[in-house]
Amino acid sequence: MKRVLITGASSGIGLQLARDYAADSWQVVACGRDREKLQRALAGTDSEFCVFDMQNRGECQAVLSAVVEPDLVILNAGTCEYVDDARHFDAALFERVIAANLIGTANCIAPLIGRIRAGGRLALVSSSVTFLPLTRSEAYGASKAGLDYLARTLAIDLAHHDIGISLIRPGFVDTPLTRKNDFPMPGRVSMAEASQAIRQGLARGKREICFPFAFITVMRLLSWLPRGIWFRLGQKMVGRPS
Repeated sequence: MKRVLITGASSGIGLQLARDYAADSWQVVACGRDREKLQRALAGTDSEFCVFDMQNRGECQAVLSAVVEPDLVILNAGTCEYVDDARHFDAALFERVIAANLIGTANCIAPLIGRIRAGGRLALVSSSVTFLPLTRSEAYGASKAGLDYLARTLAIDLAHHDIGISLIRPGFVDTPLTRKNDFPMPGRVSMAEASQAIRQGLARGKREICFPFAFITVMRLLSWLPRGIWFRLGQKMVGRPS
């Protein structure tokens, strides 16, 4: 039986992935900070639970170094906070988001990378926000851009170790986190649709998994605009309700 380890498995995309992999007869190692929340969310599935705080390097090392070798690791856990007033930049907010999304991911990679079975795969969940600089996304976008670079460099350095790397860049997904947004979310997909796109892409060994297609196509086209044009378009978004 194949084993998949998923962080952020108590809610959102991580939970949907855990349920779907379990239904497909994978042995799921579900990770989160709250054991009771994990147990409630994944009741009825044959899942193992790993409880730790990704921002605590010592906890990550102690817990994840004892995990039975996985075939697939999906580092999905993360957070999102927006910079509402760049004129009074919130360095503490910036640090929180970088610590959760980027440093927390690195804390998990360190004990896991040597445990992934030969021919296995490591997937990092980034975001389509990295296609373009968007208003209020200074912290979130920077953290996800860091993940993009991390994934692409790991892919080069780990290729001769027979470990595949996948970078996952979703558009808007209907999760408890995105439901807090009070701005339009074009192309939003369900968690089930997101899980299907991710699982299919990973099964095919894709290096980058971007979805949904129409939304990503628009983002790609906009990213090809001269920087000055996008700068003026981006400015028009400033000041809208957030």
